[in-house]
Amino acid sequence: MKILTLIRHAKSSWDDSTVSDKERPLNRRGMRDAPQMGQKLSNRNAKPELVLSSPAIRAITTARIIAEQVKYPVNDIIVLEDLYEAAASDLLKIAQGLDDSLSEVFIFGHNPALSDLATELSNGEINDMPTCGVAEFSFDVKKWSSVDKTRIKGVKFDKPKADKK
Repeated sequence: MKILTLIRHAKSSWDDSTVSDKERPLNRRGMRDAPQMGQKLSNRNAKPELVLSSPAIRAITTARIIAEQVKYPVNDIIVLEDLYEAAASDLLKIAQGLDDSLSEVFIFGHNPALSDLATELSNGEINDMPTCGVAEFSFDVKKWSSVDKTRIKGVKFDKPKADKK
């Protein structure tokens, strides 16, 4: 069994128009939602053996907050430049290239790639990854190279409460 968890960065700030897209920090809502979602993952007993993150500040900050919640060493998060402007097909290739000794992997990134891949893998069950949305896919395979929508064993989707502003 292989478990791939896609996590979109938490809500980021647009307050400073001089800050580049990659450098945008989380806003107050993002700083509230990330630990909440991390706690939900911890409560589900998520145990990633590898955490990959986009280099964007909002993504790596979200990754660090959630890693702490699930007891993953923050210093072991691997930042991949390719995750910043990835397409869904790029994310799938990254997953399919993972070391087969790993069973559970988190990938922190951005839309539209995350929503597109989640939609594809869930056969349309998930059609939008909101900020700090978490989509977990379990695959009945022994090799990451076999991961695709035809090998899905289970899908879990969660997001911060929509009523919070």
